[in-house]
Amino acid sequence: MAGHNHGILHQDPALIKWNNMTTNRHKYFRWTKRTAWISFAYVILAPALLGTAGYMTEGKWEFRGKRRGDTLSEF
Repeated sequence: MAGHNHGILHQDPALIKWNNMTTNRHKYFRWTKRTAWISFAYVILAPALLGTAGYMTEGKWEFRGKRRGDTLSEF
């Protein structure tokens, strides 16, 4: 059966090091200004901006039942 020949191919040391680094990333994480800003941007800022834009444009555009030449805006 296929897949039982482990260790025949030479393993790249850079790939092994990268795999170990990604596996143990939580052990070496530190809060810095950069990581705090990135976390804030992805967790709070981006959803807030998207939610605000969605709330402000709610019901202003209608794409269903439109034909060529009809306006999309409903306000």
